[in-house]
Amino acid sequence: MTTGTPDVTVTVIVYNDAERLPRAVASVRRQTHANIEIVISDDHSTDATPQVARRLAAEDPRIVYLRLDENSGGCSAPRNRALEIARAPYLMFLDSDDELPERAVESLLAAHRERDLDFAMGAVQRIRVDNGRRSTWMPRLVAERRTLDGIEADPRLFFEHLSTSKMYARAFLDRHNLRFPEGIHYEDQLFSAQAYCLAKTFAIVPEPVYRWYVAPYAAAGTASISNQRDRLSNVRDRVHVQRLIDAFLAESGREALREDKDFKFLKHDFRMYAGDLPYRSEEWLASFADIVNPYLDTLVPGAYARLPRAERVVVQLVRDRRLSDARTAARGLGHEVAPRRVTVDPETGRTYWGEEVPTSAPARGELDVSDLELDTRPFFAALFRHEITEVTRGPGASVDLTVRTYDPALRLPVGPQRATLLLSPGRHRMTVPFRLSPLRPGVFEGRLRLDLATAPLPFHGFDGTRHPVLRLRHRTQTHTGILLAPLSFPPLTARVPYRSGTAPHRVTVEPEGHGPGRLQVRWEPVGVTERMVRPLVRRLARPGVRRAARLVGSVLR
Repeated sequence: MTTGTPDVTVTVIVYNDAERLPRAVASVRRQTHANIEIVISDDHSTDATPQVARRLAAEDPRIVYLRLDENSGGCSAPRNRALEIARAPYLMFLDSDDELPERAVESLLAAHRERDLDFAMGAVQRIRVDNGRRSTWMPRLVAERRTLDGIEADPRLFFEHLSTSKMYARAFLDRHNLRFPEGIHYEDQLFSAQAYCLAKTFAIVPEPVYRWYVAPYAAAGTASISNQRDRLSNVRDRVHVQRLIDAFLAESGREALREDKDFKFLKHDFRMYAGDLPYRSEEWLASFADIVNPYLDTLVPGAYARLPRAERVVVQLVRDRRLSDARTAARGLGHEVAPRRVTVDPETGRTYWGEEVPTSAPARGELDVSDLELDTRPFFAALFRHEITEVTRGPGASVDLTVRTYDPALRLPVGPQRATLLLSPGRHRMTVPFRLSPLRPGVFEGRLRLDLATAPLPFHGFDGTRHPVLRLRHRTQTHTGILLAPLSFPPLTARVPYRSGTAPHRVTVEPEGHGPGRLQVRWEPVGVTERMVRPLVRRLARPGVRRAARLVGSVLR
């Protein structure tokens, strides 16, 4: 251990993560600001984590290894135990499956040294482990450098509830005896809410200060707490933390922040579960309603009014225990999908979601979709609902689809409609025209054969997933919408020897498995394409190679 006082202590919490721990610690060791202390706080791991941690500590005198006497089952205890031995005046926290960008400590420490702050926070990079895509967590909140005198200056920051994106002044935490609550999950939400409310001054820097690796489809045994939404205990934990936050706001005299905090719960926490409702059983939905409805009854009415109409509909259907309807409505979230049917009240002229006018005043307020202007919006922005009601294997690599289109506002003219299924593997588009015939007012149905052997793949093959869409034409305008698949049909897979000269592919047609549940087509090259051609194409596609090719081309010209 170094004899001088470090400027910053970075605590790396770990439990049974021997494989990723070295990556996390390495990201701290290569910080541009080197006068730091690194505490590896081990929640009593049972794998090779202790040996790995001791080896890392032997390699760098800045590293301290702390092992808890027993497993706590959460993040709070290992963070709190590390706080007890941390020697620096500024503190940061890192999970063992994530990383710090190289200038994270430097950027946040500079903000502290410019002004007396309770904490400084920065941007979080989210990295999908399944496809490598990068995005910024809550980008609008961290887009510019600014200093705030209290959370009241921007209550939207309740949405940025991560404790790991911040550097705290040790004096601030000690002054308020602010520690992570032990024995509960979603401890970050309570800790961050308290920190926001207790801080007199904090700063935001736009530089990335944290790399958050997200595995959205991890196996149940390895999924993070936030990705275990299929467990009813997970729902209970979220609601429990919300009640603790509410109690803190009341006790600290900050009830004026309730609407902002309640809106955050509806827009973020409840919304995460809402997107999963189509995949839940009736029994799960009933238990979910039992857990959330008593809490939803305590929220400030203004928080509901700030939600988009589609989300207000789902919340109200859950509150009314119209659980099958809630599942149907949830499949449209985020994708501009119409309800199957709407009902107009002949007395008021108001339009309501579903097959009847709601009987209660709260339901009439929330299920009123008149503001969506279903019957007057431009055709390209009209709301339709395209559901595949049947999927069967056809000859060769084809599938036969039965498509039902719901037009609740009666935007389509009477009679058969010309429709086109569009699918684009690579740069070229595949089109499958078919006809939708009227079944009854506002409902059409048609059948088509999707022959995947005719898909226009690139010569070097295609490795990826595409979601077919359906296009309608009315006079000079077109409308394109997603195709909702049956959620239970088994994947249909075929090996396709493409006639165009492209090497064989394994092609799978299946439901999406998450979100709205779109129809999904997956291509996987097999044989020589996968072993030789695609690796060569990937190398040629690297930016440096492309720049060199352009330079050679310009010289030759």
